[in-house]
Amino acid sequence: MSKLTDQGYLLSDQYQDASNLDARIELHRRFSINKTGWMRWVFDQFSFQPASRILELGCGPGALWVENLERVPQGWHVTLSDLSPGMVQKAQSSLQGSHRRFEYRVIDAQEIPFEDESLDGVIANHMLYHVPDMHKALREARRVLRRGGRFYATTVGASHLRELYDLISRFAGRDDLWDTSLPAGFSLENGADWLSHHFSQVHMRRYLDGLVISEAEPLVAYVRSMMIAESVLREVKTEAFARFVEGELAARGAIVVTKDSGLFEAI
Repeated sequence: MSKLTDQGYLLSDQYQDASNLDARIELHRRFSINKTGWMRWVFDQFSFQPASRILELGCGPGALWVENLERVPQGWHVTLSDLSPGMVQKAQSSLQGSHRRFEYRVIDAQEIPFEDESLDGVIANHMLYHVPDMHKALREARRVLRRGGRFYATTVGASHLRELYDLISRFAGRDDLWDTSLPAGFSLENGADWLSHHFSQVHMRRYLDGLVISEAEPLVAYVRSMMIAESVLREVKTEAFARFVEGELAARGAIVVTKDSGLFEAI
């Protein structure tokens, strides 16, 4: 089983708490060239009525709602959920005192504990490629949506962070890291095919962005948070990778990285 879908590994290592995800969010926040941040853009895509019941699967630390809090209508009733109790706890802490109708639950996307046709919207932000049984999760999302309800799923495409993996590969002296990093389960390339089995209308929108990284420390922190860090940095100290990155920055001025992200709306 790939680490991307190994729920035991994800719970005990990657997403036991929000530290790894926070490191990734910070790099994108500081060095993305699109001035409309990812979470603001995702929120812009939603088409929900003023009074709606919404479930987010894989909410992480709740960043989607923290960054759009002033835009959340009073009539929305939002349940933030994650497979990781640590993530749910962080989301609840981040949104404490918000005076919006938020609930928090530990939920496996493959077994959603809501009644049939009870929700107006389901959101899965960069998480479906972690689900072991994709069809089961999509059937569940479809089951709990009312007629006309919307399912929003974001993911990445084949060129996402290509230059970053090239950088790590050169440091590690390996040529297999790019192939093992691709989210084969649910990507911009195959997402429409997955969704069309369960939804009658599927639309995809790409988010145009990139990274221009000018500092070593946040890039090193990002790489340390990645699943490949165990194999890449296990035998070589992190300080050596930091020196390698500093050398690249000195030679190039900045490290430019492609971002290939987008969103599917399924009705």
